[in-house]
Amino acid sequence: MATDTTSSLALLIDGDNASPKIIVGLLTEIANYGTASVKRIYGDWTGPNLKGWKECLLEHSIQPVQQFAYTTGKNATDGAMIIDAMDLLYTGRFSGFCIVSSDSDFARLAARLREQGVTVYGFGERKTPRPFITACDKFVYFDVLNTAAESEMPAASQQKAQKPVAAVAPPIAKPASAKPALDKAALDMLIKAVTASADEDGRANLARVGAHLAKQAPDFDARNYGFARLSDLVEASNLADVERIGENPKIVIVKLK
Repeated sequence: MATDTTSSLALLIDGDNASPKIIVGLLTEIANYGTASVKRIYGDWTGPNLKGWKECLLEHSIQPVQQFAYTTGKNATDGAMIIDAMDLLYTGRFSGFCIVSSDSDFARLAARLREQGVTVYGFGERKTPRPFITACDKFVYFDVLNTAAESEMPAASQQKAQKPVAAVAPPIAKPASAKPALDKAALDMLIKAVTASADEDGRANLARVGAHLAKQAPDFDARNYGFARLSDLVEASNLADVERIGENPKIVIVKLK
């Protein structure tokens, strides 16, 4: 999906359904889509379950929003997030919203935001209900964010925990171990995206292919299969030839074999 990194985004985090361990990877991912002008996290800060978040709020300039749990078994945090999201939407200042939660209650919110013409990026666990995933323009899983953050750690930091050779070996081996995960459904989706994006001679710009894949399945991401880029996944699939043109920017063209 093509993105505009100058876009103004609103980041809303459901503190009850997210771990502070994802914050570095989350903010790094969001930077690919734009600038998070608003960063808020919601929850009951009088309880012990959000203690981990308190330590990183100042470091990352995230505004905590207090929401008491009025009754047992009911999530008042969701309501507060939805109200704030609609208030922010009607200011007209944001071209996109980043909703961090694994709760299906936000499916209608995501759909409503998109109806207004803004882009919705969702972030959650693998167990996130499908209705919320498909209501977003793009959905990224937490484990992908954690992997990305670990791979960007300075070498010196990695060497503190392990020996130098062992510290860099796992990221290199990951694409090979993930190749079997390219199941028939993923391959069929890739074929359809290339076909739909191709010109008369069958050649398709990879950026258009990626945008088409996102429309088919918002959670389709090369990193889910262990590849850093979509071009790496296409090459590993052995379904298409990959051609790189130019240098800055480099254009990637694919054609089905």
